[in-house]
Amino acid sequence: MYFTDRGIEELVERRGEETVTLEWLGEQLRTFVDLNPEFETPIERLATWLARDDEDEDD
Repeated sequence: MYFTDRGIEELVERRGEETVTLEWLGEQLRTFVDLNPEFETPIERLATWLARDDEDEDD
């Protein structure tokens, strides 16, 4: 188990029943980076990966 798995599991346990929009998620990510600028690159990579996740389905 990766260390990040614990955070992901906590997220699912605490908020797994909620419905969120991508707009809300984008705002949360922006706020996180504003508070933690050292994570700008990983958050950018995650956001790009999420945005392009379905591009390979047609291949």
